[in-house]
Amino acid sequence: MAKISQHFLYAFLLHAVLISARCQATSEHPKKHVVAFFIFGDSFLDAGNNNYINTTTLDQANFWPYGETFFKFPTGRFSDGRLAPDFIAKYANLPFIPPFLQPGIDQYYYGVNFASAGAGALVETYKGDVIDLRTQLRYYKKVEKWLRHKLGNDEAKMTISKAVYLFSIGSNDYMSPFMTNSTILKSYTDSKYVGMVIGNLTTVIKEIYKMGGRKFAFINVPPLGCLPTIRNSNGSCLKETSLLSTLHNKALSKLLRELEEQLKGFKHSHFDLNSFLEQRINHPSQYGFKEGKSACCGTGPFRGVFSCGGKRLVKQFELCENPNEYVFWDSIHLTEKAYRQLADQMWGGGVGHPHVLGPYNLMNLFQT
Repeated sequence: MAKISQHFLYAFLLHAVLISARCQATSEHPKKHVVAFFIFGDSFLDAGNNNYINTTTLDQANFWPYGETFFKFPTGRFSDGRLAPDFIAKYANLPFIPPFLQPGIDQYYYGVNFASAGAGALVETYKGDVIDLRTQLRYYKKVEKWLRHKLGNDEAKMTISKAVYLFSIGSNDYMSPFMTNSTILKSYTDSKYVGMVIGNLTTVIKEIYKMGGRKFAFINVPPLGCLPTIRNSNGSCLKETSLLSTLHNKALSKLLRELEEQLKGFKHSHFDLNSFLEQRINHPSQYGFKEGKSACCGTGPFRGVFSCGGKRLVKQFELCENPNEYVFWDSIHLTEKAYRQLADQMWGGGVGHPHVLGPYNLMNLFQT
């Protein structure tokens, strides 16, 4: 009976939040012009799209203890609570930005979230189990068409140009070969492989720019070799994946400088998640944490086995008492406290801030 009650309670709470999000996202066209927020990428940004696709629990977070602290039940976010875009939306005076695939979401005045856990810039990354970046772009084109139909060309053009487009992509392209024992990295040099990832991202950026998008925000790739799931059992970071992170981040910086020169009116914010996370992993107490290397939820060394919730391949997991003491929630993703710190710095960090690679922070982009 208790088990049935828990399932009923989860279904009721999820339904209540979906109704609330639908009411916010499908309200009448706001009288005062708002800056829409469109989100692309992977599990660092996914607000629940993977709840609605045919995939495995490796790419879903719609079960306890995900969501336990803020929402009190799982929403599909890979954290104990909110993600960085949830805080950014709040700072921009927007409601929660809903997942594109959430049932009942059929108006997009405030924006929408296309991100999918496990997604990469390469179609081959976890193919068939995730919504790759190219497909996310295809979904955006549907939204762009809807805006033009609802608002007319002139107002839609203004909405699209004033909107902010946030990206977090690449991590899965570099992690998947190590997680799946793929030999794809043997077919390319590291620089060639990174070039393929950056090339696909470039294509998507230019497509959105061609449709009228002008304000873009990017989170670079974290120190992948230092994530609990990849870290060596002796405590050292896995050099091969960290090298790919470094190559990607250098290529992304170069790309954004080039686009700024090539594309008239192109504005961007670029946040250095890599150094942000590295500092908290190595010096957690300086940022209000007790633990920087081990995850709150999981099993094995550093709780690096991706078993949080017991619904994946490994059923055993341990759960910490206080997620606020941890940088990592599970073996890959961050706690709400870490995501809040990330959002705060993305929003208000000034030019010259060590993690804001410039030239805008997100507050500037939303207000420009």
